[in-house]
Amino acid sequence: MRDVSGAESWEAFVEQLKPLGARMLARLPERLAADPQTVQEAWRLLLAGIMRATSDAIIGDRRHPFFVPELHVGQNLFQPNADTVYKTAMIDGAGSYRIKGERGGVRMFMLAQLGPDTLRTGKPSPALLQYDFDTLQMDAGGNFDVVISQTRPDGHEGDWWELHPDAEKFMLRIVGCRWGEEREPRFGVDRLDVPPAKGRISAEELAARMAEIPVIAGNAACFFPDHVEQLREQGFINTLKIVDFTNMTGLSRQSYYEGAYELEDDEALLVSVKIPAQVDYWSLILTNEIYETTDWVNNQSSLNDAQAHVDGDGVVRAVISALDPGVHNWLDTSGNRRGAIQGRWFGSDEKPTPSMTRLKLAELGAALPAETKLVSPEARAQALRVRRIHAQMRTIW
Repeated sequence: MRDVSGAESWEAFVEQLKPLGARMLARLPERLAADPQTVQEAWRLLLAGIMRATSDAIIGDRRHPFFVPELHVGQNLFQPNADTVYKTAMIDGAGSYRIKGERGGVRMFMLAQLGPDTLRTGKPSPALLQYDFDTLQMDAGGNFDVVISQTRPDGHEGDWWELHPDAEKFMLRIVGCRWGEEREPRFGVDRLDVPPAKGRISAEELAARMAEIPVIAGNAACFFPDHVEQLREQGFINTLKIVDFTNMTGLSRQSYYEGAYELEDDEALLVSVKIPAQVDYWSLILTNEIYETTDWVNNQSSLNDAQAHVDGDGVVRAVISALDPGVHNWLDTSGNRRGAIQGRWFGSDEKPTPSMTRLKLAELGAALPAETKLVSPEARAQALRVRRIHAQMRTIW
């Protein structure tokens, strides 16, 4: 019988996953590590990390790249934006690649080159280069075809993007605002400087991929669970500050603000900000206490510029609360008394920080303008059902 002991055995692989529990508990603030609800959510976060890691183990191949889901409602790691579908492909910075597809009708379609890879190092890393698919030549059907390499291929007259020699991964950001209505992009990637046929993966390569799973899962899941607590310790409770996520692959044309929130069930936070005259995209999202983005598919816990109502004075007023306040711009805490609120502006010279006012729900009516768009319980229920279906119509998996 073949010896499957040691590094080759399944049991040895499972043993490497066991320390992740202690690592996660060590990252949780002491008060949260003692809370059974949060601990179960932390285990869910670890499962999301394992889920992310297995995609690379099964499909990931730097010689034959394939775009896999990076972050989404199931892989709720690194606090994903509700409007963004994130997909990545492992690459080699010495290679030559072709991405071909259809642009679709989403708001934004961007590519970033990443390296070193945070999933594998556990350390933040800014994007090396960023490109916008809207800069490419497209035919009448919105089809594009771009080569990505360190130098432009001889005789190539089509679109070309420079490849950074330190790049280890392509990341696509597909930002959609009218979920279920916009046509999603279709695309594929091919490496041009290797033979097209892949063949059988060797045992050594499969073992190396399996060995990465505990590393990637731990790095992904344990990166941010204390982030909300840090905001609280800094005094940003029910107030906001500007943050810079460029060292975490944030988009160069995007600015962010965030803060922790803390509310009782009979309270609300009124968030108000005047929308810049020129802005390509903006949104608001909520997270729980371990920085998982609040489930935006089954709750109205996020709003973007196509979903929110802006008052006649150019100000958007959103209400964060556990109970439905009956206003269109509700951000549902979804049972979380504490968490974080984050907003972003893309493509705007102005970067205003909203004001936040904590008040009783009973006082909300007097604090809102008469023109505030209201929603009946029946209309809210229907809107949530539409939201759920439309969110699933996006190309996530």
